Amino acid sequence: MVKVDYKKHEKTLYLPKTTPSLIEVPAMRFIAIDGEGDPNEEPFALATAALYTLTYAVKMSYRSASPPEGYYEYTIYPLEGVWDLIDYSVPHTVKSNLKYTIMIRQPSFLTPELFERFRGEAMRKKPNPFLAGARLIDMAEGRCCQMMHLGSYDDEPVSFAAMEAYCEANGWGRAALTHREIYLSDPRKTAPDKLKTVLRFPVAPADG
Repeated sequence: MVKVDYKKHEKTLYLPKTTPSLIEVPAMRFIAIDGEGDPNEEPFALATAALYTLTYAVKMSYRSASPPEGYYEYTIYPLEGVWDLIDYSVPHTVKSNLKYTIMIRQPSFLTPELFERFRGEAMRKKPNPFLAGARLIDMAEGRCCQMMHLGSYDDEPVSFAAMEAYCEANGWGRAALTHREIYLSDPRKTAPDKLKTVLRFPVAPADG
């Protein structure tokens, strides 16, 4: 069986152009953790670590005494986040006012029963307070606008403005104030001006 690699087989979802476009996003399965506050502080780092602990447990489960039924080879998907504000009267630049659901997409063979098994094993082997709040979810975003943002996270408003202008020119509008970010670069190893982040938000017809 061919190894499933999102960079080769799902370029439309993960490698868009640096100009806005519309896309239909299908239902996908994720391990997700909710949180709030500045993503530069420790809780966000712990939540991210918990996600990767579970994700690698799923990835390496073919080596376990009871490998998952239907297991197939795949490339681990990138970290994603759906972002919102706690208080909409506070400027979006105040990072302590952020709330988020961070997540990593999972293979289709990961069932709720398997997820609970892997989480239980992880909590015994690598204690992390955020493991208890991890959940397995299915999400279908539907029609969205997206583009590849190149550069610092702090410069994302420029790309969002371009996306909103594109939507307005083509008869669409934002369907929610939340947005999704897909992190294709490791900020610990990548210069801010070289970061690659997929930006996406749901849309609806402007006259609807």
